This record gives sequence, structure tokens and C-alpha cells, in this order.
Amino acid sequence: MDRTWAVVAVLLVFATGCQSEKPGQARSKLTLSGASTLAPLMSEVARRFEAQNPGVRVDVQMGGSSRGVMDARQGLADIGMVSRDLKPDESDLDAHPVARDGICIILHQSNPVASLTDEQIVSIFTGKITAWKEVGGADKPIVVVNKAEGRSTLELFLHHFKLKNSEIKAQAVIGDNQQGIKTVENSPESIGYVSIGAAEFAAKHGKPLKLLPMAGVEATLDNLRNGSFPLARTLHLVTKKGQQDELALKFISFAQSPEAHDLVEKQYFIPLGK
Repeated sequence: MDRTWAVVAVLLVFATGCQSEKPGQARSKLTLSGASTLAPLMSEVARRFEAQNPGVRVDVQMGGSSRGVMDARQGLADIGMVSRDLKPDESDLDAHPVARDGICIILHQSNPVASLTDEQIVSIFTGKITAWKEVGGADKPIVVVNKAEGRSTLELFLHHFKLKNSEIKAQAVIGDNQQGIKTVENSPESIGYVSIGAAEFAAKHGKPLKLLPMAGVEATLDNLRNGSFPLARTLHLVTKKGQQDELALKFISFAQSPEAHDLVEKQYFIPLGK
């Protein structure tokens, strides 16, 4: 009798386990990882998406665009967040554009320098110019703030100025935009580069930042919107090529839709298709 009940119990456990793994069963959780530039926006989109889809949970994790690519490839995340275009060797992924952003040079508000040429920017970041007096500023040393490896902001900056990361002579290396803003805010002699949206938001909310123009074009969202600002990028969600996961595709479609445009604008990005 005991043996019979043991067999029944095993069969019940097996049946229960199979039921929980039933093919086609609706999923209730999504994981996003990657670009810190996109993470705050996707967190807001996730909250609205969850509200419209009761029982669904969306987990958003940072770590840089390289992590977003790697996690999407390896299945560690359902969706990667990548704040740049995909590279030729990333053709195994599909890119889904969600917003437009730009990168600008930032100084402390107290710095008298009002603009820098591309040549001056290159000379500062490569250590050929080391004092602000050489570009019309005070007689103080320049503190160069660079982005860490794996950050798409770094890749875009290097590409635009035709530099290699090994050429950069930095006194500080930071990760996300907020770290860059805080570093410049607390170091009046520093120079860095961050997302226009993040910098403009910080400046409008009392942070002592100065956004420098580039090629004579002011670093503003309006100039990003009209296409005149030269250092711009498209922000993407990425998935494995041909991915057919219904919940992931539903989230991506929602993030691209007019239903999320106000959230995009609140994060100081430009909605696509508007």
C-alpha cells in the first residue's frame, strides 16, 4: 500500500511539473538589460506596460550597450538595450529603434570657455592641451572625464572624433550619464561628454552644467529634433534575429508606439515618427 501511494505521489509531482512547463503557456515576466542611457526610459515604459497588462512583470537592468548585446545573444535577457546602431558583426540581432538622442560636451557652469573646436576637443582629450588658459579659460589644469569601455557613448565619441580609446588621457573614468554629470558638477576644471537629454535635464534642474555647441550648433533637443546637431544617435531595443516571443514583441511595439511618446519626451529624448 505504501509503495502504491509513493508511485501515485511521484506521478502527481511529474504531472504538476509538466503542467507548469506546458508549451505555449503565456509568459508573465520580461527581462531587459543594457544601456544606462535607455534604462530610465524603459523603466517608465515598463511601469505603464505592466499597468495595461496585469500579471506581467518587466525587470530592467543596466550595464552598458555591450551587456545588452551579449545578454540578448545568450538569452540572459529577452531584450537588450543598445544606445547606438548595431555593428556589422552583430547581424545576428534585430534592432528596434525607440528614440533619438545626442551626445554633447559638458563643462562646469563656472568655466568661462563658451565653445571649443573639434580640433581643440581632440587635443584636450589626447593630452596635447592640458590647461584651460590654452583655450581661453582660467590658468588651471584640465580634468578629462572619459567613459568606461563598453559604453556606447564612448564608441560614438571616438568614432566622431576619429580617435582610439588608447589615445585618451583621462583623469577620471565613469560609467553612466549621471556619474558623468556628477563628476563635472563637483569638479569645476573638468570636461566630459554625456547624453544631451540627461545634460539638458540636469541643467534645467539646477545642476551647474554648461552644454557646449558643436560645429556652431547649440546642444539642444530642438536642434537634435531638426537634425542639425552633428553628434546624434538612435536608441534601440535588440532581440535575437527572428525572435517570435509574443510578450517581448508586444513590449517593443508598445515602446515604439505613440502611447509611450510622452515618456520618451519626459526623459529628454526625441520620439521617432513624431
